[in-house]
Amino acid sequence: MNISMKRVGAIFIKDYKEFSRNYAVSIMLLFPIFFAFLYRGTGEPQGEIYAFILNFSLAMMTSFIQACLIAEEKERNTLRSLMMTPASMLDVLLGKSALVFTMSAAVLALSTYIYGYEPTNLPVLLFAVAVSIVLYVAVGTICGLYSRTVMEATLSVFPVLIIFTAGPYAQLFADKFPVLEVARYLPSSQLMELLGGASGTGAVEPLVVITLWAAVLTAISFILYKKRLKDQ
Repeated sequence: MNISMKRVGAIFIKDYKEFSRNYAVSIMLLFPIFFAFLYRGTGEPQGEIYAFILNFSLAMMTSFIQACLIAEEKERNTLRSLMMTPASMLDVLLGKSALVFTMSAAVLALSTYIYGYEPTNLPVLLFAVAVSIVLYVAVGTICGLYSRTVMEATLSVFPVLIIFTAGPYAQLFADKFPVLEVARYLPSSQLMELLGGASGTGAVEPLVVITLWAAVLTAISFILYKKRLKDQ
């Protein structure tokens, strides 16, 4: 399947213009910065707090914005028109994901600087965050495609926010409720484990698990997009 960067760029610019006019959605970019200022210098374990900021920000910002952008297209019936253009599936999904990926990366980089987190292995951190952004963009795409309106998309993101953000802390109750042990394999739990001090070979498993989550959820978003295209 060919990718037209011209079409991807056109979709990117269109989404940017719509996003810049939607203050109810664009305000979400401030949440990571707010939490970075809030937790800076608290004296708590830096890696764990930074992981919480990342997990909350990715769910509340990345997934939320992506879901709202997709749902807004559906609500206006412009997504159907976009599907019927010569733009391929990859053109549309890349174009609609590029804006959110770029904004998320920029805001999280700024938040990292404000919070003052100093990674022991910068390449590992960059890879983990980049893959996590892809993962949460895919989650937002899925939520948006399942939603008929922006309001539905807003509500659909909250389970993601609760499960992925609270997942790492659910393991604290695994002794009483063994079923909660599965929370260890959530991408948010793996990210916290990685930033909590995992290094060397210990960092391989978290990176592999996060990458697998990203690959599976991205594939699901592609399949769901094709299904919505056939339903039209």
